[in-house]
Amino acid sequence: MKYILLIGDGMGDVPLERLAGRTPLEAASTPFMDRLARGGELLTVRTVPRGYPPGSDVANLSLLGYEPELYYTGRAPLEAASMGVRLGPDDLAFRCNLVTVERGADGSLVMIDYSAGHISTPESHRLVRAIAEACASDRVRFHAGVSYRHLLVHRGGLEGLRTVPPHDHLDQDVTAFYREYARFPHLARVVDRAAEVLAGHPVNRDRCRRGERPANFIWLWGEGKSPAMEPMRQRYGIGGSLISAVDLLKGLAVCLGLRVVEVEGATGYLDTNYAGKAAAALAALAGDDLVVVHVEAPDEAGHQGSLEDKVRAIEDFDARIVGPILTGMEERREPFRLVVTMDHYTPLERRTHESWPVPLVLYDSRGVARPSGRPYSEAEVAAAVERGGPALESGPEFFHRFLGRS
Repeated sequence: MKYILLIGDGMGDVPLERLAGRTPLEAASTPFMDRLARGGELLTVRTVPRGYPPGSDVANLSLLGYEPELYYTGRAPLEAASMGVRLGPDDLAFRCNLVTVERGADGSLVMIDYSAGHISTPESHRLVRAIAEACASDRVRFHAGVSYRHLLVHRGGLEGLRTVPPHDHLDQDVTAFYREYARFPHLARVVDRAAEVLAGHPVNRDRCRRGERPANFIWLWGEGKSPAMEPMRQRYGIGGSLISAVDLLKGLAVCLGLRVVEVEGATGYLDTNYAGKAAAALAALAGDDLVVVHVEAPDEAGHQGSLEDKVRAIEDFDARIVGPILTGMEERREPFRLVVTMDHYTPLERRTHESWPVPLVLYDSRGVARPSGRPYSEAEVAAAVERGGPALESGPEFFHRFLGRS
């Protein structure tokens, strides 16, 4: 038996007037997800435990069958694991976004873009190298990642520091959060010095000339210490691979003992290499029992509030990930169980994550006891649950069902 978990990050949404009361998922053309839903089981799963922040870190940890209450220590340590950055017992890892802010004459800051216009990886690496040369010390280290996503590791405690995700505060005044750094003068100096370096860097001058947003500030968030997780093979008796462009997901894979499959051209955005991801998944399934494929683009569109991009991202996920993988597995004529879901909702009108239980399709190539006969959407899954369908309360409960053990 092969097990396939396909995650369209942040696909979920709410009915929109612009779509005549439909959600982007309902408005999008998704023939493959709809076929799976009609022949499979519709259910919901609570990926974010009550009281936890609805981040992709918590939600995807749940989807992979682990309790955030026991294993979650923060987002950045997972990204550190992906990047091969070893954390000492006193190290605190931070996600370090390259962002675009607008400064007021009074020193205020407004968060304009959490991704600095989805800055390219080559550009961002030049900027991070320049920041590191100016700011690194025996207490502070920088590590370059992908696009706007990077890492800062701080040696020693910063007890009481309060950070927030930049994508939760787009077009908002973030001065109060910036002033948190002033409670730790050495960290405040690093942030301010980094801004000085970025302001005069040739990369940003070129971006401004092209009409692109400059990466003119670093934003620290998602801090935590190194986690200790039980390997998936030990916990569930199964192993496999994970495919994603995002360091967070790759870090989860490393911590759980899954193999990370690198795909050239995977960006975490609309221009990602969908064909490469689908081909890599099918190749991995030749030997692996489990493959997880994560696509970030719907979530990015949700944060930006772009309806057009979100519908496109969902349609691309269906046509270029779900379709090829489903077709490839059917041609092999070996049994498989396939799940299509999201980790959390990222509603366009809110531009941030929500912790609501997510709608999920569980398809078995051998058939299920009660095929839904319905397409895949938030409303259709909710209706199925109202009719008595499963409403699972935890990641482990879902994962046992995925493996056919419940």
